[in-house]
Amino acid sequence: MTALERPRGIAAIRERLGYQPVLLAAAALLAGAALTWAHGATKAPIAAAEASDLRSTLAQVMPKGFADNDLLADVVEVDGARGPVRVHVARRAGAPVGAVFRMAERGYAGEVALLMAVDADGRVLGVRVLKHAETPGLGDKIDRAKSAWIDGFTGKSLAEPAPAQWAVKKDGGVFDAFAGATITPRAVVKAVRAGLEFFSVQRAAILGGRS
Repeated sequence: MTALERPRGIAAIRERLGYQPVLLAAAALLAGAALTWAHGATKAPIAAAEASDLRSTLAQVMPKGFADNDLLADVVEVDGARGPVRVHVARRAGAPVGAVFRMAERGYAGEVALLMAVDADGRVLGVRVLKHAETPGLGDKIDRAKSAWIDGFTGKSLAEPAPAQWAVKKDGGVFDAFAGATITPRAVVKAVRAGLEFFSVQRAAILGGRS
């Protein structure tokens, strides 16, 4: 290689290497654009699916015909013990007759989230578990698809049973537990009671001052 060829070869290599960051940057931009497009294209269908799931669960915790408004759209946000709580207000002929909201407690394997509905007097209309990671065959009996245990809260209030009896039977309460899985039902009982206490405190804010 001559003295003239050597610098040219080095320059050519440097020139080729100089393209690498440019190519990488271009590839990153294209990938980012593709991800942005994909997110935008799937955002609406995902939101629609989530709304459909929530509407279905709202219907499960409330007796048929109890409310005639759009629960998904009729929402207020009020303060709870752990921060703001989104509450779906149930109305019939325009008048508030109840509410639906989410509560959660720590179970055996993680958070147990549930949706509960109450009437204007603070009686439970229905409860359904939204999310849990409890042990299959034991703690998962809180799921309505696994057992009817969750239906035991329907009709209950802060007055019935008495406050001291808002616990599983092992703790002196009235609610059944599961063999080998007391922690899970204990968490659900605690969450439902907390929900009733929340509604009692925020009843006027939720129902718009209804007496």
